[in-house]
Amino acid sequence: MTSLTASLARGALTSPFKRAGRPDATLPADRLTRPAAPVAPGPLAAYGRICGFTASGALPLTYPHVLAFPLTMRLMTGRAFPLPVLGLVHTWIEITPHRAVQPTEPLELTVYAQELSSHRRGTEVTMTTEARVGGELVWESRSGYLSRHRRATPDNAPGGRATPGGPPGRATVGQSPATAPPAADALPARAEWRLPGDLGRRYGAVSGDRNPIHLHPLTARPFGFPRAIAHGMWTVARCLAEAGDPAGIRSVRAEFKAPVPLPATVTYAADAPGKAFELRNASGRVHLSGTASRKAS
Repeated sequence: MTSLTASLARGALTSPFKRAGRPDATLPADRLTRPAAPVAPGPLAAYGRICGFTASGALPLTYPHVLAFPLTMRLMTGRAFPLPVLGLVHTWIEITPHRAVQPTEPLELTVYAQELSSHRRGTEVTMTTEARVGGELVWESRSGYLSRHRRATPDNAPGGRATPGGPPGRATVGQSPATAPPAADALPARAEWRLPGDLGRRYGAVSGDRNPIHLHPLTARPFGFPRAIAHGMWTVARCLAEAGDPAGIRSVRAEFKAPVPLPATVTYAADAPGKAFELRNASGRVHLSGTASRKAS
């Protein structure tokens, strides 16, 4: 946790000197690795409680992401990383568990920046995380993080691949209409959750992700949010915990379509097979949508 705190402090100091959208921006080639180590039971139990996971024995599908977060922050706050880390918004994640992982298994974690691309609201970086046990790849993920700024023109966008609507398959923050009711073919509601105003601070204490957009209205406003917003990783973890049966999941993709301002009341909805799920508010605005590929029974 000390190294994570140092990374956050370095990010606060270096962010004002970084400018997203530079045409010459490149990603560092570094791969940061944490040597194999078992999972600490105390932090794991705290994570399970705040996200709603039951003590099933295997690690929650989203937990390796949390374990690797200090590595991610160290890479993102390094001098060679082109985007300011303060205000970065998590826009999507893909998780592929190759097998169930037990907490007693020593996990080796590796993080690297894979791709820099233009987004209709700024610049997005794709970060990859890998978890291995004894050299075997047991879990991997890819995540998109958005640095919001005035979008570059196609001629000088990072990577030279600007598109008016953003990259295919990427979530757009705030794109869903706030007043549209749920469509007739909307996924059926399964549960309703009341999210407290301090959820971001509580999850930040467990996960280490203390991005100011999640902590308090005063720290969220400089980044364009009138209130603190829930962590995207908490929303997808809570949905997966509600769905249950993690052993049957082959892969998951979740897109964070609109921020969840705190406090809030949200509805978890999913189809009967548990292959599609979403989180929406009372007026039908979709905050998160996801799909889970399941193993054949």
